[in-house]
Amino acid sequence: MISNWRVTVGGAGRALWGPAPVTYGLIALCSLVFVIGPASGLDPAYGSGDAALAAQRAWFHRWGVVPAELFEGSPGAALTPATALFVHGSWVHLLGNMLFLYVFGVMTEERMGRVQFLLFYVGCGYLALLGYAAANADSEQSLVGASGAISAVLGAFLFLFPGARVTSLLPFLFFLPLRFPAWVVLPFWAALQWLAAGRASDGPGVAYLAHLVGFGLGLVFAWVRFGRTTRVRAAPAPAPEGENQQ
Repeated sequence: MISNWRVTVGGAGRALWGPAPVTYGLIALCSLVFVIGPASGLDPAYGSGDAALAAQRAWFHRWGVVPAELFEGSPGAALTPATALFVHGSWVHLLGNMLFLYVFGVMTEERMGRVQFLLFYVGCGYLALLGYAAANADSEQSLVGASGAISAVLGAFLFLFPGARVTSLLPFLFFLPLRFPAWVVLPFWAALQWLAAGRASDGPGVAYLAHLVGFGLGLVFAWVRFGRTTRVRAAPAPAPEGENQQ
């Protein structure tokens, strides 16, 4: 989801908030869907070479969002912004998204509660992909990936845990690990998405717009839902970081 970035929250914070079954379940489900699909390259039944590429395109078309088809009124197409959240285009795409879901999802889920977090994740992810599709309504290429939903988790995390310390590996600083609070790291990430979206050519690529929509939805939801409650400040702790893909 976010290239060249590696962010994590200290183990003390994760221990404080305990297990997060929804986050772990989403990671497991996305991983399972990827492994059984053609993009993983693990199932010889999909063939190799051109046959494997054709199988991947058919897989993405079936389960991903095709903007040109989404607004035609088909009930099946209307479900694709939900199914696309669990489909990924490559190992790098999957691992990057799942790493960020694990890092930021655990504490966010514990703060929201399991049911609310699941509804938040799927709902914001759906709307993020819907927003991207509306902006690219003539595109016939498939959009897959959980980045819109995970970006919403980042937005909520920013509001709920602005002081949480994260470690970032910045390529323009020779990948030196530097620790910053979330209120520095996450707005900087959002600014990068904004700049990238402005430079992106028409049509699919990395769905920066879906990232921005998801991030904004997550931030607004957390503000509306938890704005009158005390936000949690994470204690500093040692810390060790998304074919059309988002």
